[in-house]
Amino acid sequence: MKTERTAGGAPTVTSAGSEPALEASGAPLWATLVATFFGTGYIRPGPGSWASAETVLLWWLLARWITPTWQSWAAVLLSALAVLVGIPAATRVARASGLKDPQFVVIDEVAGQLITFIAVPVSWKSLLLGFILFRGFDIVKPPPVRQLEHLPEGVGIVVDDVAAGFYAVIVMHFALHFGLLPR
Repeated sequence: MKTERTAGGAPTVTSAGSEPALEASGAPLWATLVATFFGTGYIRPGPGSWASAETVLLWWLLARWITPTWQSWAAVLLSALAVLVGIPAATRVARASGLKDPQFVVIDEVAGQLITFIAVPVSWKSLLLGFILFRGFDIVKPPPVRQLEHLPEGVGIVVDDVAAGFYAVIVMHFALHFGLLPR
């Protein structure tokens, strides 16, 4: 990343990749930190996969401190928080960057990945399967996931990953039901 000046003299952060990064003066710091999940969105290649992997690791660490009875509620609350704060943050950052769905906005992956773990016992198998399923559904985007991308601004950025998370959690619960994951 490097900092350049726009014609008006405002600093602009650009990345070495194919899309420009966020204009430093265009989005509030809180929105940038939330939307990029504290800078994870700038990791290349595959910022979405990095954000998902980081979310899995953080969920594993956090779940160790929460009793199993409360883990489902924690996953619901954290994913809801990621959605409720992520939509306005993604909107502001997308507007500032001039891109419809910037790759460096990864709060949507955080929300979707957390949804994948709702009411799923934490084990290395469930964490690995949840990561693979969510990334798969996020990349393939089965109907209506792809259509949700067309919603305006931050809603379209975040809600398609929420839908991918719902697909993943459904498959996770089938795996639990059929004994493919430990209870």
